[in-house]
Formats: sequence, structure tokens, C-alpha cells
Amino acid sequence: MIAFLGTGLLGAGFVRALLRRGETVHVWNRSPAKAEALTADGARAFADPAEAVRGAERVHLVLSDDAAVDEVLERVRPALAPEVTIVDHTTTSPTGTRARVARWDERGLRFVHAPVFMGPQNTLDATGVMLVSGERARVAAVTPHLERMTGKLVDLGERPDQAACMKLLGNLFLMFLTSGVAEVFNLARALDVEPRQAAELFAFFNPGASVGARAERMLAGDFERASWELAMARKDARLMLDEASHAEQTLAVLPAIAALMDAYLARGHGSDDWTVIARDAVTPSR
Repeated sequence: MIAFLGTGLLGAGFVRALLRRGETVHVWNRSPAKAEALTADGARAFADPAEAVRGAERVHLVLSDDAAVDEVLERVRPALAPEVTIVDHTTTSPTGTRARVARWDERGLRFVHAPVFMGPQNTLDATGVMLVSGERARVAAVTPHLERMTGKLVDLGERPDQAACMKLLGNLFLMFLTSGVAEVFNLARALDVEPRQAAELFAFFNPGASVGARAERMLAGDFERASWELAMARKDARLMLDEASHAEQTLAVLPAIAALMDAYLARGHGSDDWTVIARDAVTPSR
């Protein structure tokens, strides 16, 4: 039997997929109606999370944050079987994850952090990406089960908080990506271009394809051979900001980028490739 604590958008999809594979699943959610809704698919819902986990081989969690994970785990602790494996899919802090692994190690129970880059449909279809890291034997034991829950399971090694770190880094990039598209739409408004017309840019211009190569160039410190000089990039940023100002349109992100460019220009990097703005991030001792 598998217990699933947290049956929101992601948890519900995971549960339905497990049930389709013939698993016996106990469910609990802080909002009882979300757990009860899964009984139509064959799950057994509980009002008390401790009763949901009693006798479970694995306990999966998809909750909101570190505090929620710790609070729910303390509630179920008396009912956990000695041989249980706890698998937490919640996006949590690396600091909290390290402490959590150490705490449950001291208690003699196996805790594995396995956050995901998956949406509700991914959890139902077993697609998308799941991350995992931690002590090798416990990760190996749970790997076959996790592989059936996702499209790609990425094992990041023994460091217990590595999956938490990479999940935050991935989400950070998604935030920048979404903010960047929003900024394109804001500038489009200033230029009297409809956002849907602006979005047509991405039909023939795909900057995402260059992310890997750009990151490698930054890591190599290859800034002197410029393909786009920092001074010219800053000039283009000025054009964008001026156009937005003329149209009384606010750009939320670009001013911070321009300020970073200005800091590097003041240090004499105007003729370097504009990726030099990553120099302090990749070589902090300089």
C-alpha cells in the first residue's frame, strides 16, 4: 500500500496514475474534499494523515513548503512502519531538506527528496522530469518506483539537498523566462505592436536553443571575443527604455539588467562580450 499526503493538482495526478497501475493508495489532504474526490478512482481517503500512512510501504508527499512537510510528518510519525520510505516531491529549501534528511536518519527512517518539473497532466501521464538525490542505497531502492511516475528520472548523486538546489535553479530560470516574455509584451505595447504580433517573433527566433552554449561560454570566461559587445548591448537597452518611457510604459526587469551592464562598463568591459555580466558569478574570486 502507498500513502499519498497532499492531493492538489500534482498529487491528484500522481494518485490517479498509481491507481491505473493497480496500486492500493491511501490519500489525505488538508482540504478533505480533494482527497474524497479520488475515492471515485479507487483511492481510500482519510481525515487523519496518521491513519492514511498506517501500514504503508511508501509515503509520498506533495505539499506547499518546508513548514507544511515538517508539520505533516510529525503528525504521522507515530503511525509510520519501521521499513517505510518517505518520498517528498515538494519544492523545499536546500537548508530545510538537509535538516530533514538528517532528522529522519537519526530516527532510523529513510527520507528521499524527489522534486519535479511536472505539471498536472505530466503526473497523470508519467511524463516530465523528476529529480532525486541522496544516500545511494535508498535512492537505488526507490528508483524503479519513481521511474514509473515520470518521463525522466534524473539522479543527481549523494548530496542530500542537490535535488532541492537544482529544482530552485530551474524554477528561477522559469521565472526569468516568463518575466522576459512579459517584458517583450510591455515593450511591444510601447512600440504600438500588439502582444500577439510580438509573440510571432518566437516562431522564427528561438533564443532558448543557445542557452547551453551561452552557459558554457560564461563558465569558460570567454568574454574577450565579442559577438555582441557590452557597450552595444547597453545602447540597445537604452533604446528600449527610451521607447518605453516615451509611451509611458513601465519595464519591470530591464532597468535591473541595465544597471548590471553599467556596473561592468564602469569596470572597463565595454568591448567585451556582453556575457561578461556573469563574470562575478562564475569567478567570484576576481
